[in-house]
Amino acid sequence: MIPTMTRHASRLLLMLVAVGLWSLPMPSAAQGLTPMQEAMLQSVSNTTVDAEGDFIAFTRTQPVDPREENASPASHLFALDTDTGEEEALYTEGSVGNITFRPEHGTLTFLTARDGDNGRALYEMDPETGEMTQLYAFDRSMISYAWAPDGDRIVFSSPEELDISEAELPYEPNLYEENRPNRLAYTVDVTAEAEAQRLNVEGTVYLMNWSPSGDRLAITVAPSPEVDDFYMAQSVVIVDAGSGNVTADIDNEGKIGQIEWSPSGDRLALRAGHDLHDPTDGRIMVVGAADSATPENIFPEFEGKFEQIAWTGDDTIHFLASESVETSFGTIAPNGTNFTRRVELGGPIMTSFAPTANGEVAFTAHTPSHPPEVYWLGTDADTPERMTTSNPELADIEMGEQRVVSYTAADGQFTIDGLLILPVDYEAGTQVPVITVVHGGPEAHYSNGWLTRYSDPGQMGAAQGFAVFYPNYRGSTGRGIDFTYSSQGDLAGREFDDIVDGVDFLIDEGIADPDRVGVTGGSYGGYATAWMSTYYTERFAAGVMNVGISNNISKWGTSDIPEELFLVHARSRIWNSWMDMLKRSPVYHAGQANTPLLIAHGEEDTRVHPAQSMELYRHIKVRRPDVPLRMVTYPNEGHGYGRSTAQLDYTLRMMRWFDTYLNGSATTPLPEGAVSVEDAE
Repeated sequence: MIPTMTRHASRLLLMLVAVGLWSLPMPSAAQGLTPMQEAMLQSVSNTTVDAEGDFIAFTRTQPVDPREENASPASHLFALDTDTGEEEALYTEGSVGNITFRPEHGTLTFLTARDGDNGRALYEMDPETGEMTQLYAFDRSMISYAWAPDGDRIVFSSPEELDISEAELPYEPNLYEENRPNRLAYTVDVTAEAEAQRLNVEGTVYLMNWSPSGDRLAITVAPSPEVDDFYMAQSVVIVDAGSGNVTADIDNEGKIGQIEWSPSGDRLALRAGHDLHDPTDGRIMVVGAADSATPENIFPEFEGKFEQIAWTGDDTIHFLASESVETSFGTIAPNGTNFTRRVELGGPIMTSFAPTANGEVAFTAHTPSHPPEVYWLGTDADTPERMTTSNPELADIEMGEQRVVSYTAADGQFTIDGLLILPVDYEAGTQVPVITVVHGGPEAHYSNGWLTRYSDPGQMGAAQGFAVFYPNYRGSTGRGIDFTYSSQGDLAGREFDDIVDGVDFLIDEGIADPDRVGVTGGSYGGYATAWMSTYYTERFAAGVMNVGISNNISKWGTSDIPEELFLVHARSRIWNSWMDMLKRSPVYHAGQANTPLLIAHGEEDTRVHPAQSMELYRHIKVRRPDVPLRMVTYPNEGHGYGRSTAQLDYTLRMMRWFDTYLNGSATTPLPEGAVSVEDAE
């Protein structure tokens, strides 16, 4: 624990700097990644490969220049020849999604909306000629689709058309959590002039997958379109493709991310939760497809998280897995035996894969030196080869060294893994300011790949002389069931103590300056930031809280995921533990807050209501009026910011806040309200 007088002396020094009575040299930083360069980075988002492995189709995000327009990035379509490595742009007129190769045809299909379309429609393109035609359009926008094995039929989802009477008054209020359309599922033969047939299921359909014989569908359906039901109440059913009627109900529970048929069609592999209290969909569960059986976790002792699965034979399931801060790719038998890694830990961080029948695999992957790109694994290879370079300018930008760090939690129960980016041109033995970045969830984790984005300082911090620390505290994913469950029922307890233990580790290593430690994070990471800025205020010299939680009681009453909060986080009902929930809330400790705090929130956030930020702002402002404090809200943004200028504005405010209160370079106690484009470059 840093003595109180040390922090107070540090605060006094900053005030002297502000009024010009003391001057501190600005830490020199070598040229590194700037906020504007980060804002314009492109990345590969999805890949698919044709049956013969000749072409990889992929989408690449194209950011919008934030100096010109506040807009979301586009997702453009490209193809790559696996023999020559040549890349070609196929469609850049608009955004595309749901890219896949059409069975039995070899053409590429995807969803996009063009002039004259009634929302997103299904398009087909020949990857060799680039010829593009509309294959099918529904009377409403299509959300997603999947091909039957014959390449003629699709199953697709589209929003329900609601019959809502018009108001007789010249004004109409919104009915809270009412009049929201379900996602309905339909089948149609795109080769015939036939009407789409709706599947006879009640509720909202999400996942859809054809059986190998094309006579059945496995789908997930939730009772309502509410987000809470999406997370916690999706059930798997088998539907007859001819009649659209349900023929079997699978007795699954908890979160679910994938349904995959075995080649023989007699079993399903689910990527899902171990049980109702599992916060992730990262286990492999196998179940018979003919009756109402209960899925079985085939490898419960696995100390990792399965990110994607695919059958490649009745006795073989391919997997992509996160294991601590690394990823692996391999195979496992459907009974849980023969776990084998084909791509070992320590390589690029693989985020998705698309296999061919020949044993070749296309990946989306990233490393500490670049965002996601296309990688290719040959038939006999064990190391994926990088195939695309979306940001050639990164080769000329100096980067800070990225390290994997591990330390023992203070209670001795776990070893905590994390990542550390050192300042550009860091000199060993030098104590530097540290920005601690806390992931959300807490069912998430940081991998040893590209860690820089608009809300994560990463290499931008390294360029400005900061070390940037990413701890995977208990409750994080990628470490198995016990580790993920270990934070439940202990909100802001040992999970957040693990973060402080990590700071102590960096201090003991001679890297972190104990008087210049900052913290930031979004959502649950924003909760941690608020906690560090109040409960642990003497440990942190600056905080930037983004879409964060400050009051667990009002959070439960205003969030769109109350059941998820209960089932996989709190594990007790809030009305049974009012005072405990309050004491685990940053607002309860606001009276001792001494950490300069920047608070940011999207005005349309339904996950963590903006009132969470307002409450903390008001409590600190009233009780601690001398503490530097600012709150900024972003119109038309939700739980995170998707538009270009909003993202850059947040980045600049975040980096300026840390520069002010960790580097001591402020000219006033509180940075100016406006941001400068010059700061981005």
